[in-house]
Amino acid sequence: MLYFFGILFIGVLLLLYMWLEARIDRVVTNTLTFSDFPKGFGKITIFFISDIHRRVVSEKLINEVKGKADIVIIGGDLTEKGVPFARVKKNLQLIKTVGPTYFVWGNNDYEVDYHELDSLLLSMGIKILDNTAMFFETGEGEKLALLGIDDLKVGRTRLDLALLDAGDEANFKILVSHNPEIISELKPENKINLLLSGHTHGGQIRFWKFGLYPKGGVEHKNGMTIFISNGYGTSGIPLRFGAPPETHLITLQSSQ
Repeated sequence: MLYFFGILFIGVLLLLYMWLEARIDRVVTNTLTFSDFPKGFGKITIFFISDIHRRVVSEKLINEVKGKADIVIIGGDLTEKGVPFARVKKNLQLIKTVGPTYFVWGNNDYEVDYHELDSLLLSMGIKILDNTAMFFETGEGEKLALLGIDDLKVGRTRLDLALLDAGDEANFKILVSHNPEIISELKPENKINLLLSGHTHGGQIRFWKFGLYPKGGVEHKNGMTIFISNGYGTSGIPLRFGAPPETHLITLQSSQ
């Protein structure tokens, strides 16, 4: 009996730890260098936040990144079924104080009235990258293209349209896709320099090296830098273990 209660006590402590870990507010700072990053931009810093789901974005977290980012990218799964739109609006109001904000759709965003979500984003001046591209340009005519595609899992991705919109004039291309599985569709001739994704939550619950998905991080493949975030919220159960939540300040600069 004593053994049973000991196991039960340890189990309760583990669940409490996992519940607390899921509520950590963490900003991870990354500096990525590229030989072909346009020097005219100097440095560009992105505040990247993905997979918010049911969480309330911390004002303390936002204050930590204010004044440090040039743009904000929300990498999908801003919300999910059952989340009040009032909470989503409050989260967006906080996030957009950091800087000009861009959004791509995630699979869970389609669990809500996505027409209402679309209207809310537009009314708040948040640019939706929906199989489209937009450009930033230096005074010397150097161009950086920011491409965003709709969610792969729900079958609304049109990578071809985003690439067509970006054209061939950009000196540097960033692609934002909620689901990192888009990697399998990217070819060297697409000339994507950086891919930003979330979706996997780093496995969310990991035991040592074992998890449903790899832990978030940075890797390089076919001349492209792949950046996958553990995300900020949780899916399914409000617990994390071994894959703590994270947001990011990502600075891009030339290695030359």
